[in-house]
Amino acid sequence: MRFSALRVLKEGLTGNKGWAPHWRDPEPQPQYDIIIIGGGGHGLSTAYYLAAEHGLKNIAVLEKGYIGGGNVGRNTTIVRANYFLQGNSEFYSHSMKLWEGLESELNYNVMHSQRGLINLFHSDGQRDAFARRGNAMINQGDDAVLLDREGVRKFVPYLDFDNVRFPIYGGLYHPRGGTARHDAVAWGYARGADQRGVHLIQNCEVTGIDVEGGVVRGVQTTRGAIRAGKVAMVAAGRSGQVAALAGMRLPVESHVLQAFVTEGLKPVIDHVLSFGMGHFYISQSDKGGLVFGGDIDMYASYAARGNLPIVEHVMEAGMTLMPMIGKAKVLRSWGGVMDMTPDGSPYIDKTDIDGLYVNCGWNYGGFKAVPASGHCFAHLIATDRPHGAATKFRLDRMRTGIGILDEEGTGAQHNLH
Repeated sequence: MRFSALRVLKEGLTGNKGWAPHWRDPEPQPQYDIIIIGGGGHGLSTAYYLAAEHGLKNIAVLEKGYIGGGNVGRNTTIVRANYFLQGNSEFYSHSMKLWEGLESELNYNVMHSQRGLINLFHSDGQRDAFARRGNAMINQGDDAVLLDREGVRKFVPYLDFDNVRFPIYGGLYHPRGGTARHDAVAWGYARGADQRGVHLIQNCEVTGIDVEGGVVRGVQTTRGAIRAGKVAMVAAGRSGQVAALAGMRLPVESHVLQAFVTEGLKPVIDHVLSFGMGHFYISQSDKGGLVFGGDIDMYASYAARGNLPIVEHVMEAGMTLMPMIGKAKVLRSWGGVMDMTPDGSPYIDKTDIDGLYVNCGWNYGGFKAVPASGHCFAHLIATDRPHGAATKFRLDRMRTGIGILDEEGTGAQHNLH
């Protein structure tokens, strides 16, 4: 079943009775070539690219809940390629290119909107830092425009430019940045993987990883044992727990990141905005709700809920940036459990166990990384060689100290990310 304008028109005129399920609901088989633990955006994109680009078919994605029910459906949907450090910069640039062709490749509307992203700065020092970042982005082949105060005002005149504590000096404009529909991304990749023979097995929790003589042999699940020659762990906030099933201790911590949505409003925010003097970012969804978030809750937790101090902190930052937001009613909030690394950058690597691979530690950057994460991880699993865009995401860098990717410049401490 392919989507097209003609098909949509036909179904609309005939009661929408001709649509088929997007993917099958197969029973788990006793053995697969590759098992992917985790049916979120990264796991699904990995399965898709393994099938689409490497011709591998005997693959199972095991999801303990339902497809798209984890972090891929619990985020603020921002897509950007404005990273600075070598290693991160080329990876997110690669991801942006994949985003730009994703809807055509998947034949699925993921509602990718390149509305532009503006990182505001509020001091001379911040201006210098963003100018340097912008130059790095341009050198990478991406786009960046340094705006002065009046340049920002032309785009977003409704901000509080003369705030006494944090006056707006200007901003770094990333025109190709924007948003996408989070759950549609999961559904598009799931549909594409299923069409190529991948088994998407829901309500199948992995309870053990079988390792014999340093070689992975398969997994134990709530739906029985499944054998496999290769096992890939892509479990986001649960990465540490899943790795422990194989006797591994990953250098990650899981933290809660809250996000908020207001009631639906008429279009008012055309871009994605980031406040420079506090961790606050905001955009407006296609349904009209203002979608925004800020800092993590600053303590390790697996609870998908947040605490009141961070709610107050985020609201204060929003009011500082744009006082008009105070008139909007918050409709709902949620917490996503994120796996945080000491340097704020991810891991895509083989483990010391033969046939066992890990993809985790996405911190704040998980959603925007979905296409490149799956693309690079699939390459690693299929060829046992790292993809050129992900060579820096080594698992051993925390042990050796070589190749630390501290993008935020806050030191190798979990609680500072």
